[in-house]
Amino acid sequence: MLEPGRFSPRFPWLTGDLQTLRDTLRRDPPDPGPFIRLWLALPDNDALSAAWHEGKGRETVVLVHGLTGCEDGVHIRRSAAFWRQRGHGVLRLNLRGSRPSMPCSRKPYNAGAGDDILAALRGLPKEAITPGLVLIGVSLGGTQVFDALAREGDAPSLPIVAAATVCAPVDLAATSARMMAPRNAVYHGWLLRRMKQDAALLARHLPPALLAAAKAARSVRTFDDGYVAPLSGYAGADDYYARCSLAPKLARIRAALLCLTAADDPWVPAVTYAAVDWASNPRVTPLVAPGGGHVGFHDSSRDGSWADRTIAAMLAPHLATNGSVP
Repeated sequence: MLEPGRFSPRFPWLTGDLQTLRDTLRRDPPDPGPFIRLWLALPDNDALSAAWHEGKGRETVVLVHGLTGCEDGVHIRRSAAFWRQRGHGVLRLNLRGSRPSMPCSRKPYNAGAGDDILAALRGLPKEAITPGLVLIGVSLGGTQVFDALAREGDAPSLPIVAAATVCAPVDLAATSARMMAPRNAVYHGWLLRRMKQDAALLARHLPPALLAAAKAARSVRTFDDGYVAPLSGYAGADDYYARCSLAPKLARIRAALLCLTAADDPWVPAVTYAAVDWASNPRVTPLVAPGGGHVGFHDSSRDGSWADRTIAAMLAPHLATNGSVP
Protein backbone atom coordinates (compact mmCIF):
# COMPACT_ATOMS: atom_id res chain seq x y z
CA MET A 1 0.00 0.00 0.00
CA LEU A 2 1.10 3.57 -0.60
CA GLU A 3 2.31 5.66 2.28
CA PRO A 4 -0.63 7.62 3.72
CA GLY A 5 0.93 11.03 3.21
CA ARG A 6 0.56 14.14 5.30
CA PHE A 7 -2.94 13.99 6.76
CA SER A 8 -3.12 15.83 10.06
CA PRO A 9 -6.50 16.40 11.75
CA ARG A 10 -7.74 19.92 12.40
CA PHE A 11 -8.52 20.86 16.01
CA PRO A 12 -10.86 19.92 17.61
CA TRP A 13 -11.60 16.98 15.27
CA LEU A 14 -8.70 14.94 16.57
CA THR A 15 -10.08 11.39 16.68
CA GLY A 16 -11.72 9.10 14.17
CA ASP A 17 -15.12 9.54 15.79
CA LEU A 18 -14.86 13.33 15.86
CA GLN A 19 -13.74 13.35 12.22
CA THR A 20 -16.79 11.22 11.41
CA LEU A 21 -19.22 13.42 13.36
CA ARG A 22 -17.90 16.81 12.32
CA ASP A 23 -20.25 17.34 9.35
CA THR A 24 -23.24 16.32 11.48
CA LEU A 25 -22.29 18.61 14.35
CA ARG A 26 -21.40 21.51 12.07
CA ARG A 27 -23.97 21.79 9.28
CA ASP A 28 -22.06 24.28 7.14
CA PRO A 29 -22.10 22.93 3.60
CA PRO A 30 -20.46 25.16 1.00
CA ASP A 31 -22.54 26.34 -1.92
CA PRO A 32 -21.30 24.60 -5.07
CA GLY A 33 -23.19 27.11 -7.21
CA PRO A 34 -26.02 27.00 -9.75
CA PHE A 35 -27.10 23.69 -11.20
CA ILE A 36 -29.57 22.16 -13.62
CA ARG A 37 -31.99 19.53 -12.30
CA LEU A 38 -31.78 16.37 -14.40
CA TRP A 39 -33.97 13.27 -14.34
CA LEU A 40 -31.98 10.36 -15.74
CA ALA A 41 -34.13 7.46 -16.93
CA LEU A 42 -33.46 3.84 -15.97
CA PRO A 43 -34.43 0.83 -18.11
CA ASP A 44 -37.36 -0.13 -15.84
CA ASN A 45 -38.89 3.38 -16.06
CA ASP A 46 -37.64 4.59 -12.71
CA ALA A 47 -35.37 7.64 -12.86
CA LEU A 48 -32.55 9.19 -10.85
CA SER A 49 -32.50 12.83 -9.86
CA ALA A 50 -29.21 14.67 -10.29
CA ALA A 51 -27.81 18.15 -9.80
CA TRP A 52 -25.69 19.03 -12.84
CA HIS A 53 -23.15 21.85 -12.62
CA GLU A 54 -21.78 22.76 -16.02
CA GLY A 55 -18.02 22.89 -16.31
CA LYS A 56 -15.42 24.60 -18.46
CA GLY A 57 -14.63 21.76 -20.82
CA ARG A 58 -12.85 19.59 -18.28
CA GLU A 59 -13.92 16.11 -17.17
CA THR A 60 -17.25 15.71 -15.41
CA VAL A 61 -16.86 14.53 -11.82
CA VAL A 62 -19.73 12.26 -10.78
CA LEU A 63 -20.27 12.22 -7.01
CA VAL A 64 -22.13 9.18 -5.63
CA HIS A 65 -23.43 9.48 -2.07
CA GLY A 66 -23.45 6.84 0.66
CA LEU A 67 -26.12 4.91 2.54
CA THR A 68 -29.22 7.06 3.35
CA GLY A 69 -27.45 10.07 1.84
CA CYS A 70 -28.15 12.35 -1.12
CA GLU A 71 -26.80 15.29 -3.12
CA ASP A 72 -27.09 17.64 -0.12
CA GLY A 73 -24.65 15.84 2.17
CA VAL A 74 -22.07 18.29 3.53
CA HIS A 75 -19.17 16.24 2.15
CA ILE A 76 -20.87 15.92 -1.27
CA ARG A 77 -21.41 19.68 -1.48
CA ARG A 78 -17.84 20.31 -0.30
CA SER A 79 -16.44 18.02 -2.97
CA ALA A 80 -18.66 19.58 -5.63
CA ALA A 81 -17.37 23.06 -4.77
CA PHE A 82 -13.77 21.76 -4.78
CA TRP A 83 -13.99 20.25 -8.27
CA ARG A 84 -15.93 23.18 -9.70
CA GLN A 85 -13.18 25.54 -8.57
CA ARG A 86 -10.88 23.53 -10.84
CA GLY A 87 -13.07 23.96 -13.89
CA HIS A 88 -14.73 20.56 -13.84
CA GLY A 89 -18.37 19.89 -14.45
CA VAL A 90 -19.93 18.12 -11.48
CA LEU A 91 -22.87 15.75 -11.28
CA ARG A 92 -24.29 15.13 -7.81
CA LEU A 93 -26.11 11.87 -8.49
CA ASN A 94 -28.99 10.70 -6.28
CA LEU A 95 -29.46 6.95 -6.23
CA ARG A 96 -32.74 5.10 -6.65
CA GLY A 97 -34.85 5.45 -3.50
CA SER A 98 -32.86 8.37 -2.08
CA ARG A 99 -34.96 11.35 -1.03
CA PRO A 100 -34.45 13.46 -4.21
CA SER A 101 -35.05 10.44 -6.48
CA MET A 102 -38.01 9.15 -4.45
CA PRO A 103 -40.76 10.57 -6.73
CA CYS A 104 -39.54 8.33 -9.57
CA SER A 105 -38.44 5.30 -7.53
CA ARG A 106 -40.30 2.06 -6.92
CA LYS A 107 -37.49 0.27 -5.09
CA PRO A 108 -34.29 1.16 -3.23
CA TYR A 109 -30.68 0.98 -4.35
CA ASN A 110 -28.27 -1.62 -3.00
CA ALA A 111 -24.51 -2.14 -2.88
CA GLY A 112 -24.58 -3.77 -6.32
CA ALA A 113 -26.43 -0.95 -8.06
CA GLY A 114 -23.65 -0.15 -10.51
CA ASP A 115 -26.00 -0.82 -13.41
CA ASP A 116 -28.22 2.05 -12.25
CA ILE A 117 -25.23 4.39 -12.20
CA LEU A 118 -24.15 3.40 -15.71
CA ALA A 119 -27.67 3.63 -17.14
CA ALA A 120 -28.13 7.10 -15.65
CA LEU A 121 -24.78 8.35 -16.97
CA ARG A 122 -25.61 7.20 -20.48
CA GLY A 123 -28.51 9.64 -20.38
CA LEU A 124 -26.38 12.67 -19.57
CA PRO A 125 -26.24 15.63 -21.96
CA LYS A 126 -23.49 15.30 -24.56
CA GLU A 127 -21.56 18.22 -23.08
CA ALA A 128 -21.30 16.32 -19.79
CA ILE A 129 -20.09 13.04 -21.31
CA THR A 130 -17.72 14.25 -24.04
CA PRO A 131 -14.93 15.60 -21.79
CA GLY A 132 -14.80 12.23 -19.98
CA LEU A 133 -16.14 11.07 -16.62
CA VAL A 134 -14.49 10.74 -13.22
CA LEU A 135 -16.50 8.65 -10.73
CA ILE A 136 -16.10 9.31 -7.01
CA GLY A 137 -18.12 7.16 -4.62
CA VAL A 138 -18.44 7.85 -0.91
CA SER A 139 -18.95 5.03 1.63
CA LEU A 140 -21.56 2.61 0.18
CA GLY A 141 -21.57 4.79 -2.94
CA GLY A 142 -17.98 3.66 -3.38
CA THR A 143 -19.02 0.01 -3.26
CA GLN A 144 -21.49 0.79 -6.03
CA VAL A 145 -18.71 2.46 -8.02
CA PHE A 146 -16.73 -0.80 -7.75
CA ASP A 147 -19.72 -2.55 -9.26
CA ALA A 148 -20.14 0.02 -12.04
CA LEU A 149 -16.47 -0.19 -13.03
CA ALA A 150 -16.52 -3.99 -13.02
CA ARG A 151 -19.63 -4.00 -15.23
CA GLU A 152 -17.85 -1.73 -17.74
CA GLY A 153 -14.84 -4.06 -17.77
CA ASP A 154 -13.16 -4.60 -21.14
CA ALA A 155 -16.10 -3.30 -23.20
CA PRO A 156 -16.74 0.19 -21.83
CA SER A 157 -19.85 2.08 -22.91
CA LEU A 158 -18.82 5.33 -21.24
CA PRO A 159 -15.61 7.43 -21.29
CA ILE A 160 -14.69 6.82 -17.63
CA VAL A 161 -11.13 8.12 -17.39
CA ALA A 162 -10.56 7.51 -13.68
CA ALA A 163 -12.35 6.85 -10.40
CA ALA A 164 -11.92 7.02 -6.65
CA THR A 165 -13.70 5.79 -3.55
CA VAL A 166 -13.68 7.26 -0.04
CA CYS A 167 -14.14 4.91 2.91
CA ALA A 168 -15.96 2.37 0.76
CA PRO A 169 -16.73 -1.02 2.33
CA VAL A 170 -14.62 -3.58 0.50
CA ASP A 171 -15.97 -6.42 2.67
CA LEU A 172 -19.66 -5.89 3.40
CA ALA A 173 -19.97 -8.69 5.96
CA ALA A 174 -17.10 -7.32 8.04
CA THR A 175 -18.44 -3.77 7.75
CA SER A 176 -21.92 -4.88 8.84
CA ALA A 177 -20.41 -6.67 11.83
CA ARG A 178 -18.37 -3.58 12.76
CA MET A 179 -21.45 -1.37 12.58
CA MET A 180 -23.25 -3.68 15.02
CA ALA A 181 -20.36 -3.73 17.50
CA PRO A 182 -21.20 -2.31 20.96
CA ARG A 183 -18.86 0.65 20.51
CA ASN A 184 -20.92 1.71 17.48
CA ALA A 185 -24.35 1.44 19.11
CA VAL A 186 -25.19 5.12 18.57
CA TYR A 187 -24.10 5.05 14.93
CA HIS A 188 -25.97 1.79 14.37
CA GLY A 189 -29.22 3.05 15.86
CA TRP A 190 -29.06 6.29 13.86
CA LEU A 191 -28.34 4.51 10.59
CA LEU A 192 -30.99 1.83 11.08
CA ARG A 193 -33.65 4.47 11.80
CA ARG A 194 -32.77 6.28 8.58
CA MET A 195 -32.85 3.04 6.59
CA LYS A 196 -36.32 2.26 7.93
CA GLN A 197 -37.54 5.78 7.15
CA ASP A 198 -36.40 5.42 3.54
CA ALA A 199 -38.15 2.05 3.27
CA ALA A 200 -41.37 3.54 4.63
CA LEU A 201 -41.37 6.19 1.89
CA LEU A 202 -41.47 3.38 -0.71
CA ALA A 203 -44.25 1.51 1.08
CA ARG A 204 -46.85 1.66 -1.70
CA HIS A 205 -44.43 0.00 -4.13
CA LEU A 206 -43.23 -2.79 -1.82
CA PRO A 207 -44.45 -6.34 -1.18
CA PRO A 208 -46.10 -6.24 2.27
CA ALA A 209 -43.91 -9.04 3.65
CA LEU A 210 -40.70 -7.20 2.76
CA LEU A 211 -41.97 -3.93 4.18
CA ALA A 212 -42.88 -5.77 7.39
CA ALA A 213 -39.36 -7.25 7.52
CA ALA A 214 -37.86 -3.79 7.14
CA LYS A 215 -40.01 -2.39 9.96
CA ALA A 216 -39.21 -5.32 12.27
CA ALA A 217 -35.44 -5.33 11.69
CA ARG A 218 -33.36 -4.93 14.83
CA SER A 219 -30.01 -4.58 13.07
CA VAL A 220 -28.57 -3.54 9.72
CA ARG A 221 -27.91 -7.21 9.02
CA THR A 222 -31.50 -8.31 9.59
CA PHE A 223 -32.65 -5.31 7.53
CA ASP A 224 -30.39 -6.42 4.67
CA ASP A 225 -31.38 -10.07 5.08
CA GLY A 226 -35.14 -9.55 5.14
CA TYR A 227 -35.55 -6.46 2.95
CA VAL A 228 -32.61 -5.33 0.80
CA ALA A 229 -31.35 -8.74 -0.31
CA PRO A 230 -34.66 -10.33 -1.41
CA LEU A 231 -35.85 -7.10 -3.03
CA SER A 232 -32.60 -6.93 -5.02
CA GLY A 233 -32.49 -10.58 -6.12
CA TYR A 234 -30.10 -12.00 -3.53
CA ALA A 235 -30.74 -15.13 -1.46
CA GLY A 236 -30.11 -13.31 1.82
CA ALA A 237 -27.58 -11.15 3.61
CA ASP A 238 -24.70 -13.63 3.21
CA ASP A 239 -25.26 -13.87 -0.55
CA TYR A 240 -25.71 -10.11 -0.85
CA TYR A 241 -22.55 -9.31 1.10
CA ALA A 242 -20.42 -11.88 -0.73
CA ARG A 243 -21.49 -10.89 -4.24
CA CYS A 244 -21.35 -7.13 -3.68
CA SER A 245 -17.97 -6.92 -1.93
CA LEU A 246 -14.87 -5.91 -3.87
CA ALA A 247 -13.14 -9.31 -4.17
CA PRO A 248 -15.30 -10.80 -6.96
CA LYS A 249 -15.15 -7.53 -8.93
CA LEU A 250 -11.51 -6.50 -8.57
CA ALA A 251 -10.10 -8.34 -11.59
CA ARG A 252 -12.70 -6.84 -13.94
CA ILE A 253 -11.94 -3.18 -13.15
CA ARG A 254 -10.10 -1.50 -16.03
CA ALA A 255 -10.27 2.21 -15.15
CA ALA A 256 -7.60 3.75 -12.93
CA LEU A 257 -9.08 3.59 -9.42
CA LEU A 258 -7.90 5.04 -6.10
CA CYS A 259 -9.40 3.44 -2.97
CA LEU A 260 -8.89 5.82 -0.05
CA THR A 261 -9.80 5.04 3.54
CA ALA A 262 -8.71 5.86 7.10
CA ALA A 263 -7.04 3.64 9.67
CA ASP A 264 -9.33 5.06 12.36
CA ASP A 265 -12.60 4.77 10.42
CA PRO A 266 -15.10 3.57 13.07
CA TRP A 267 -17.45 2.12 10.41
CA VAL A 268 -15.22 0.41 7.81
CA PRO A 269 -12.48 -1.77 9.33
CA ALA A 270 -9.07 -0.86 7.92
CA VAL A 271 -8.04 -4.51 8.27
CA THR A 272 -10.42 -5.34 5.42
CA TYR A 273 -8.25 -3.22 3.11
CA ALA A 274 -5.14 -5.09 4.21
CA ALA A 275 -6.84 -8.37 3.26
CA VAL A 276 -7.48 -7.37 -0.38
CA ASP A 277 -5.14 -8.79 -3.05
CA TRP A 278 -4.42 -5.37 -4.54
CA ALA A 279 -1.42 -6.65 -6.49
CA SER A 280 -3.76 -8.70 -8.68
CA ASN A 281 -4.92 -5.52 -10.45
CA PRO A 282 -2.28 -2.79 -10.92
CA ARG A 283 -4.93 -0.33 -12.10
CA VAL A 284 -6.36 -0.20 -8.56
CA THR A 285 -4.43 1.67 -5.87
CA PRO A 286 -5.23 1.49 -2.14
CA LEU A 287 -4.37 4.32 0.22
CA VAL A 288 -4.95 4.01 3.98
CA ALA A 289 -4.44 7.32 5.76
CA PRO A 290 -3.51 7.27 9.48
CA GLY A 291 -6.62 9.27 10.35
CA GLY A 292 -9.71 10.85 8.90
CA GLY A 293 -12.56 8.83 10.40
CA HIS A 294 -15.46 7.83 8.17
CA VAL A 295 -15.61 10.28 5.26
CA GLY A 296 -14.06 13.02 7.38
CA PHE A 297 -10.48 13.99 6.49
CA HIS A 298 -10.83 17.46 7.99
CA ASP A 299 -7.41 19.13 8.14
CA SER A 300 -6.19 22.71 8.35
CA SER A 301 -6.92 23.56 4.71
CA ARG A 302 -10.36 24.86 3.69
CA ASP A 303 -9.74 23.84 0.06
CA GLY A 304 -12.07 20.86 0.08
CA SER A 305 -11.03 18.03 2.38
CA TRP A 306 -7.71 16.19 2.51
CA ALA A 307 -9.48 13.38 0.64
CA ASP A 308 -10.53 15.75 -2.16
CA ARG A 309 -7.00 17.09 -2.61
CA THR A 310 -5.43 13.64 -2.44
CA ILE A 311 -7.82 12.28 -5.07
CA ALA A 312 -7.12 15.27 -7.32
CA ALA A 313 -3.36 14.79 -7.00
CA MET A 314 -3.35 11.04 -7.54
CA LEU A 315 -5.79 11.08 -10.46
CA ALA A 316 -4.05 14.04 -12.12
CA PRO A 317 -2.03 11.86 -14.58
CA HIS A 318 -5.30 10.53 -15.98
CA LEU A 319 -6.94 13.93 -16.49
CA ALA A 320 -6.59 15.95 -19.68
CA THR A 321 -4.87 18.89 -18.04
CA ASN A 322 -3.21 16.99 -15.20
CA GLY A 323 -5.48 18.44 -12.55
CA SER A 324 -4.02 21.93 -12.59
CA VAL A 325 -6.19 24.87 -11.59
CA PRO A 326 -7.20 26.92 -14.67
